[in-house]
Amino acid sequence: MQPAPPPQPRTLLLLGVFEALEAWLSTPSDGEAANFGRAVVDVGTAMGIEVLDLEVNAPPLAALHAPAGLPDPAAEMLRDPRGGLPLGSMTIRGDERQARALATAIARLVAFARERARADTAAQRLGALEGAVRGIGDAIDPDHVLQRIVDQARDLVPARYAAIGIVDADGVIERFITSGIADAERIAIGLLPRGLGLLGLLITEARTVRVADIAAHPAHHGFPANHPAMRSFLGAPITTGGVAIGRLYLTDKVGADEFSADDEVLVETFALHAGLAIERARLHEQVRRLAIVDERDRISRDLHDSSIQAIYAQTLALDDVPELVADDPEEARRRVDAAIDALHAVISDIRNFIFGLRPVLLESGDLADGLAQVGTELHRSSGIEVSVEVLPAAAPLAELPIELVAELLAVTREALSNIARHAQAVHASVTLDGSPSELRLTIADDGRGFDANRPIERGHHGIANMRARITALAGTLIIDSDLAGTRIIMTVPRRHSMSFGSDH
Repeated sequence: MQPAPPPQPRTLLLLGVFEALEAWLSTPSDGEAANFGRAVVDVGTAMGIEVLDLEVNAPPLAALHAPAGLPDPAAEMLRDPRGGLPLGSMTIRGDERQARALATAIARLVAFARERARADTAAQRLGALEGAVRGIGDAIDPDHVLQRIVDQARDLVPARYAAIGIVDADGVIERFITSGIADAERIAIGLLPRGLGLLGLLITEARTVRVADIAAHPAHHGFPANHPAMRSFLGAPITTGGVAIGRLYLTDKVGADEFSADDEVLVETFALHAGLAIERARLHEQVRRLAIVDERDRISRDLHDSSIQAIYAQTLALDDVPELVADDPEEARRRVDAAIDALHAVISDIRNFIFGLRPVLLESGDLADGLAQVGTELHRSSGIEVSVEVLPAAAPLAELPIELVAELLAVTREALSNIARHAQAVHASVTLDGSPSELRLTIADDGRGFDANRPIERGHHGIANMRARITALAGTLIIDSDLAGTRIIMTVPRRHSMSFGSDH
């Protein structure tokens, strides 16, 4: 007969309980719960008491029930040693003092595990919040910003459905962007919400509303036909500068019957960042529109100063052609041919200006696409081959201020237009390079060069315009020209508050 193994010290047995608890936290399965229960039973046996049943109910820990024997009416509550709150219960038979000591030890272990789980959960939620905020931070188009906000909010909590409502000055919903609802469902629902029920409550009171059951809330107004069924609800205002500019709605909490207080805090924090993102997108849109107006003013000025003056000059040159037809036909023919050539140049110039209003500058603000578009349009209008290269060092371009993009595209168009009019070039190149602090734009051609130090002739504003634009960007412009062609090198900081003179 084998001798019984020597009893293990109580400290080692408690260590076994801790290890079993760790294993259950990592994999909260029935098997690990049973292992944890057996480890507790072993400690009780070493203390001369019998553990019959063990339950743990301490969110965010998973619920645990580890029966070890028959239930007994006498039970010890597992209480948080710091706050006395219940963490579960143990059914123990034996010495009352020993039972209380064991329950206290197990409660401390469970309380420690719960605090660590809370810390892990908080870290995960903060990580999710950071990811959600980052997900809306790089969008600049107002429509894209709103859609990203609602998509990120739905993933953050998470919720089955989400929406963002933008109201006008009278409190009427004028835009309603959804996430989680298929396009066909949205079409079947029909018109925009009228702002009744809980949606209207958020509009009128501009406060966070959390409801376990929408149908049971006094403000519930019912859903329209074809609307999906929804139960739990969490809504928060999106504010900036103390003014509500939108409302964020989430319904049907995923993995739970209702949204929690932690969900509410998380969504309110996200809504603050969403307000900043919306305001940023609106300001970006205003700047973009101002850039368009400024660009149109510049084109109008240049058309007046160059193209219109060139046309007027040709009318003067042709003024006495009728008399020359009889007196000097050869001179009349020469003047007409010269006027035709000059007018073709003017037409090409005007075409370049018109194309300059159409690039991506006015649509997405993307500098790389805008450079490619300007190069393509010059090739179409003049036949000059234009190569555009954006080097990796120029990245990132997505966050460039729209006014900087507008000016660089305008300078590029101006330079390419000059090449078409004066250089007699076959090929031109546009190269965008840079560093983390600045961008370098180089425009070159293989045409006939010119004396860059020669005073600018009256009526020629191309180089002057380029210098003015680059100076306004706090940048530098270098012109290198010889018989082999011309290189224009412009260097500008990536971010700068531009201050234009009265003629810009």
